[in-house]
Amino acid sequence: MDEQRRTRHGRSFGPVADSYDRARPSYPVDAVSWMVGSTPRRVLDLGAGTGALTRLLVAARHAVLAADPLPEMLGHLRRRSREATDTLRVVAAAAEQLPLRDHVVDAVTVAAAYHWFDEGRAVPELARVLRPGGTLAMVWNVRDETVPWVRRLSETIGHSADLPDPSGTLGLSGAFGPVEWARFRLYQPVDRAMLLDLVRSRSYVAVLPPAEREDVLTRVGQLYEHQRGDTLGLQLPYVTHCLRAVRLGRARLGEG
Repeated sequence: MDEQRRTRHGRSFGPVADSYDRARPSYPVDAVSWMVGSTPRRVLDLGAGTGALTRLLVAARHAVLAADPLPEMLGHLRRRSREATDTLRVVAAAAEQLPLRDHVVDAVTVAAAYHWFDEGRAVPELARVLRPGGTLAMVWNVRDETVPWVRRLSETIGHSADLPDPSGTLGLSGAFGPVEWARFRLYQPVDRAMLLDLVRSRSYVAVLPPAEREDVLTRVGQLYEHQRGDTLGLQLPYVTHCLRAVRLGRARLGEG
């Protein structure tokens, strides 16, 4: 994605933050454990959005710093996380310039946000703030288009972007070990309103002219009613893709 398009699509999340917060799916608990382990750690959740992954990290007893460049998204994260004052801090920041000291976190997590980063600037920052031996972990939910109605949904709204593969960039940086991958299953219960919010929250729908966007939403509503039949709602299936890589180097005395 070129810089101009990345900026335009990235900023589109601000106006649809409410829909994003209501409708975006969470992540499997097993996936989170695979990414960062079960022992409490200091975690930077980067590109945290409205906090879907953040809340799972806090629930797993990690000390979390959640960072995102969009104040509209962070507003939802703060409201949903008011009780986690001892284990959660929130900061407005982008991956390319992190307001953190060197080697200060045990893990960096990125949930469905890496494709918005400028790799050339972001990867050195991720390496800088991670302690040697720490973990960089990423996760994406991808709609399971082997299911016929989900395939029709994607044909209506547009297919998800190709799954990013940062393996080459991380390897060339010299700061990270081999990338490991894992996959999990996730099913999201959706009613009509939630499915429409989910579609509204996609950047490639949010940037459409109003008339085109309303046409897409109308067709999605029709698809939902046709597929739902006599049931109360639908289960939207995802494949959750995860990766992790260890920060190379030797920890200095006093770190860890």
